[in-house]
Amino acid sequence: MNDQQLLRYSRHILLDDLGIAGQERLMNASALVVGAGGLGSPAALYLAAAGVGTLTIADGDRVDLSNLQRQILHTETRVGMNKARSAQTALALRDPGVRVIALERHLSGAALEKAVRNADLTLDCSDNFATRHAVNRACVQFRKPLISGAAIGFTGQVGVFDLRLEASPCYHCLFPEVEETDAPRCAQSGVFAPLTGVIGAIQAGEAIKLLAGMGETLTGRLLQVDALNARIRTANLPRDPQCGVCGNGAFRPPEP
Repeated sequence: MNDQQLLRYSRHILLDDLGIAGQERLMNASALVVGAGGLGSPAALYLAAAGVGTLTIADGDRVDLSNLQRQILHTETRVGMNKARSAQTALALRDPGVRVIALERHLSGAALEKAVRNADLTLDCSDNFATRHAVNRACVQFRKPLISGAAIGFTGQVGVFDLRLEASPCYHCLFPEVEETDAPRCAQSGVFAPLTGVIGAIQAGEAIKLLAGMGETLTGRLLQVDALNARIRTANLPRDPQCGVCGNGAFRPPEP
């Protein structure tokens, strides 16, 4: 770490639980952010500001004027630009030492598996169940931690699914795919702008703790935020031994 980096990250380095060793782990780490919208914007900004070495941002949508109320990565001058590319532009200004890879498409199939496999962890900042389940399956397959967030209206939630741990549930344990219909999106139901900042920032915080190897994460718990009534609570999430994704003997230790 050079002198400029020591100064840039000095307020992190002063934290006993993080220090130089933890900051160096962040600088050598990689994270995949699926979605560069309301949640992905604050999450990616804080990961870049923290010095996470490589950020891969995946999004196939383009910036729209209606996004700017909450998607703080983007600006009016970049309306019409692909969101992953817009995110890359914004994050380069935040910390030019962070490598930002823009995947200008909605990830699925082999491309999603490759992106998850190549990252140390994944932040699911998408807005639909199909993507969330696909990301979860890839994280289970490659035993990679998943930090999942959601926000609609005035309510949001964050869960950490550390698939390296045998006792950890996966996203499918919480929301079985066969039992749900797709959730409403903010385009139809609206979303409170500061809520997306809160949820995305919590996702970034959980990712930074996992990458730096410090503290206690939300693994096995779901944090729920009611922004309208200023209430936050957590609920325990046990692993479902009959889960169709991670149950029934599906768990395998991570490959060395």
